[in-house]
Amino acid sequence: MEPRNLGDTGITVSPLGLGTVKFGRTQQVKYPHPFKLPDDQAVQGLLELALELGINLIDTAPAYGTSMERLGKLLPGQREDWVIVSKVGEIFEQGQSRFEFDYETTIRTVENSLLTLKMDYLDAVLIHSNGDDLRILEQEAIVDALQTLKKRGLIRASGLSGKTVAGGLKALDLLDIVMLTLHPNYLDELPVLDKAKQLNKGVLIKKGLQSGHIANSEAVQKAMQFIFSYPGISSLIVGTINPKHLKANVAIVKKIIDGSNVSDGYIANL
Repeated sequence: MEPRNLGDTGITVSPLGLGTVKFGRTQQVKYPHPFKLPDDQAVQGLLELALELGINLIDTAPAYGTSMERLGKLLPGQREDWVIVSKVGEIFEQGQSRFEFDYETTIRTVENSLLTLKMDYLDAVLIHSNGDDLRILEQEAIVDALQTLKKRGLIRASGLSGKTVAGGLKALDLLDIVMLTLHPNYLDELPVLDKAKQLNKGVLIKKGLQSGHIANSEAVQKAMQFIFSYPGISSLIVGTINPKHLKANVAIVKKIIDGSNVSDGYIANL
C-alpha cells in the first residue's frame, strides 16, 4: 500500500493501520464477541504479516493492557519500518479506566511508554479523551506537556483522539493530528475532517468498522469505500488478531485505492 502523508508532520503512514487493543486487554472493550488474548507466537506472526502486507502504522496505548509490553518484545524489523502512535490520559488498572491529564503524568506516561516499547521516540502521541475534550484542551496542562515532549525529541507529533466536534476543531488549532470516528452510520465529526483538510493536519479514523459490528466482507468493503471517499484521511485504524481478516482488509483497501483517482496522496474520486 502506498504510504500517505500524516498531514504536515513529515510522517508517512499506510492507509490501513493496525490497532492493538486485542493484543493486551479483554476487559471493558466494545467488541461484539468475546476473545482470548493471543499468545506471543500469534502476535509476532500477525506483526510480521502486517509488515509484509505494507502496514507500517501501529496504534497502541498504555490503557491497552499488555499491548505495549508485547510490542516492545515482539515487533519485527527495524524501528524505521514502523510508525508508532500511542496515547496519554487514560490509565487502565484492575479492570477499570481512570483519566489524568496533568503535566507531570503526561510526561511520565510517555517516558514509561518508551521504556516499555524499548524505543527512543514515539512517532505520535494522542490525548486519550474521556469525552470532555474542550475542558482537557483548555484547562489541563496536557498540551504544554506534549509540546515539551516534542522539544525533547521524545515524540514527533501530537494529537487528540476525541469524542466531540468542538474538541476536534479545537485540537486542530493546537495539535498536529486528530483521530475521529467515521462510518456510514456516523457523520457527526465531518466538520473536523473538513477543517483538518484545509489546515493539512493528519487524520486517523477509528471505529470505521464500528468496533467489529461491521463484519461480513461486503459490509466491510462498503464501509471502507465510504471512508476513503473523503479526501484528507491519512489512515484507517482497524484492530484484529485474525490473520485472514488482516489480509482481507488490506486487499479491500488496495482494491479501493487502485480503482480510484489519487490526488495529493488522498483518494479523490471513487
